[in-house]
Amino acid sequence: MIGRIAGTLLEKNPPQVVVDVHGVGYEVDVPMSTFFNLPATGEKVTLLTHFVVREDGQFLYGFASDAERYAFRQLVKISGIGARTALSVLSGLSVNELAEAIARQEVGRLTKVPGIGKKTAERLLLELKGKLADALPATAHPVEDSQHDILNALLALGYNDREASAVMKQLPPGLSTSDGIRQALKLLSKA
Repeated sequence: MIGRIAGTLLEKNPPQVVVDVHGVGYEVDVPMSTFFNLPATGEKVTLLTHFVVREDGQFLYGFASDAERYAFRQLVKISGIGARTALSVLSGLSVNELAEAIARQEVGRLTKVPGIGKKTAERLLLELKGKLADALPATAHPVEDSQHDILNALLALGYNDREASAVMKQLPPGLSTSDGIRQALKLLSKA
């Protein structure tokens, strides 16, 4: 089992990277969350990995954090969810966002991920309920009701998870729902 890989980053072709470890180039598939945080080619990189041996080949998946790798492993344990789908989920949602969506049972957030339909999203919510919250206590903290309502309003208005989450961090705590939505829309219109 290959659990970690450290070497020089040779190539970056989303979602795959090539890491040179003492003259051997390892092809590693990574979620976009990891890909965007990689150093430039030619620099040192360390990835936590998950190694899969199947009838049709051997595959290496890389992650920037333990939380990402744990979430990936929980996803691939679910019947019908393969490694590609798990990478897609982690590319569309951060581990924090995934844990929050599961804790709140938000089908809508999961269906925004390419390749995830309503039935698959419902299965993910059912199968992962409690699993990410236990393993990632710092990521699954509930937000206040008004913040939750503001976030849902922004998502309903068509903003994506990243835009909505980014603007939520800029809002002062303790806002009412209507004031929060108003301020969030002002911030989003300036972006």
